[in-house]
Order: sequence, then structure tokens, then C-alpha cells
Amino acid sequence: MKEYKFLKFDGSSDEVVRLTISSPATLNALNSTILGELNSFVDDLRSDIDNPEKWSPRVLVITGEGKAFVAGADISEMSSLSEAEGLKFGQFGSSVFKKIEDLPIPVIAVVNGFALGGGCELAMACDIRIASNRARFGQPEVGLGIIPGFSGTYRLAKLVGQGVAKELIYTGRMIGASDALAIGLVNAVVSPEELGATVDGLIASILKNAPIAISLAKKSINENYDLDVDEAIALENRYFAKCFATADQKEGMSAFLSKRPAEFKNK
Repeated sequence: MKEYKFLKFDGSSDEVVRLTISSPATLNALNSTILGELNSFVDDLRSDIDNPEKWSPRVLVITGEGKAFVAGADISEMSSLSEAEGLKFGQFGSSVFKKIEDLPIPVIAVVNGFALGGGCELAMACDIRIASNRARFGQPEVGLGIIPGFSGTYRLAKLVGQGVAKELIYTGRMIGASDALAIGLVNAVVSPEELGATVDGLIASILKNAPIAISLAKKSINENYDLDVDEAIALENRYFAKCFATADQKEGMSAFLSKRPAEFKNK
């Protein structure tokens, strides 16, 4: 992968990529440059995933440097945008986050601090959110005269329900990690000292399972969410059937019947 100004990544593991958004002086606020780097990074990662003979990462971890995950979009950049420019900025941010959501591997947000506005929206584009008890979440855009623009109105309502999402967005209030856990916005809350071990344990639990099955499970969950029940079940059935064309399915069931650990090959 190429070098970036505002992104740091560790791809030393064959299976886990750790990405850090690194602009601590601005609390990692998302401007066009950082969004462009994220877009390029995700495109390159997707290419690697789709060409496993080169490299086959299985989990992406995203966090922020310093005391923030991402404290929002860059207000100094947004303040002078016209309606047309605002549309373009929102569309670009949303498209980058959709690419993250659509990656065929699990994506874990490690929310170490402020996740506000675009930061909350980035966390919601990930599959799983593990938060420090110091983390803070919110969609404060209405206090700036705008609304969430990187798919926040959509994803927040999906995650926590329309009533809670409307309250949070209408008031623009910030909530702590324990409240985020209570409403289902995050999966777990731990102390800052426990954050690394907790995420590593989660990754280990994922990596012991069949990669293709996890990818198909993710596709099924993401794609059937807005379908009616019959369409959703039919979609799941198709992805379920695809598993039986894989060597990993044969290995997994053979290992189970033989009472031995499975050795999955992503095939």
C-alpha cells in the first residue's frame, strides 16, 4: 500500500490490518484530504482482498490517534460550501463509508475518544464498535445549521431505532459510552487499558472461523436489512447454499465430526 499523510496502517500481520486516522491536532476531523486518503486506502485494501494470491487480510481495525476517534468533519472547510459543493462533499463522504461497510471482511471500530458527527458516522459504517469508557458519541450537526451528511440519519436509525435517533439528532446532545451501549450503538465498553486486549480477543474469535462463511454472513446481513421477509430469507438461502461449494465447509464439518480443530484455507 502507498504512504499517506493522515493515515497510519499496520499490515505486518497476514490477516489483520490496523488503520489509525492521524491528525490529532484537529481531533482527526475529516476534511477532503483525509476522506480522499480513506477512499484510496479502502480501494487498495479491497483489491488485495479480491486478489488473495497477493495478500488476504481478514479483519480491518479502525481507530483514531490521540484523544479522539474522529471528532467530526472539518467545519473550517464546510463553512464556505455552497449547496452544490455541500452535496458533493456529503456524497463523497457517504461513498467512502459505504465502501467500508461493503468490505467483505469484518471491520471493527475501536472508539478511543470523541466520535462525533462524521466520526460517529464512520463508526456506524463499521461492523462492530468497541468503545473506551472515555468515548463520547453524538450527531451535533443541527447546532451548526446542518444535518448529518455522511449517512448518519440512515445508519443511526437502523442501529438504535427511529425514536432514539431522532432525539439524538434533534437535540445534538453528546452521550457517554455507557449510554451508547445501552441503546445498542456500541457492542462493548471497556477501560482504556483493556481496549487492546478486548479487541485482540474479538479478532481471535473471528479468525478461528471460516473466512468465506463470515464474508457471506456479512453480505446476507447487509443486503437483506431493507428487504421484506420473504426476499430476505431467500437471499440468506442463496448465500447458505454457496457455502456448500467451498472447501472450508467440507473441512469445518469434517473437523467437527472428527472432534478436531478445523484448518480453514479461505477456499
